[in-house]
Amino acid sequence: MAIFVLVHGGGHGGWCYKFVAQRLRRMGHEVHAPSLTGLGDRAHVMSADIDLDTHIRDIVQLIAFEDLTRVILVGHSYGGMVITGVADRVPERIGHRVYLDAAYPTDGESLHDHAHEAIEGARRGLHEVDGVPLVMAPHAGMAAFFGVTDPELGAWTDARLTAHPWKCFEQKLTLRNEAAMRATPESHLICTSTIPGRAMEQLHTRAQGRVWDIDTGHDLMLTEPDWVADKLDHIASR
Repeated sequence: MAIFVLVHGGGHGGWCYKFVAQRLRRMGHEVHAPSLTGLGDRAHVMSADIDLDTHIRDIVQLIAFEDLTRVILVGHSYGGMVITGVADRVPERIGHRVYLDAAYPTDGESLHDHAHEAIEGARRGLHEVDGVPLVMAPHAGMAAFFGVTDPELGAWTDARLTAHPWKCFEQKLTLRNEAAMRATPESHLICTSTIPGRAMEQLHTRAQGRVWDIDTGHDLMLTEPDWVADKLDHIASR
């Protein structure tokens, strides 16, 4: 049995891992899929103070209070920023990092820096609600932007997407224990369409070949839950 902590991406919540978590639990694994502060089922605690550090602390606190060790930390999209920060803060509790079509940041880099074109597009939709700058305002059909094309699954996804605090995408990641963080093993599960924008040679070198791709939408935990769960189970078995 392995312990998984699944970290969602921008505008999502722990709900997006429902189908993967079900499969992993049936395989006998312990699974935690929290919603980050201000998102998903925690959208009601939105505030102007929420930033990347807030979300890193969310996961560090979960790991500490649940007393988790040898955690397989999985991050999707923006969640790659979060898991990199978490593994830097508590490297002694992390057994493996898995980047699920995720950002793969360096020290001092924000998501806006890392994925400038996509995040600049989101920034054009910047708006304020109760004094909080937000992006990715949900709307009907938004699931298609994340590659969810099945009508029923798309409607289910649309009903759960929430706006995201802009500060999370703007704040630069600060690494304090980078050598220890990089020493933990890593794997990458990516969408084939994102390969051209990635330094694939570097990924294969750092992940020692543990890089897999699949031709599906960005929200691969929704569109291909069997494949994702099987790969995570494989990573756990190694």
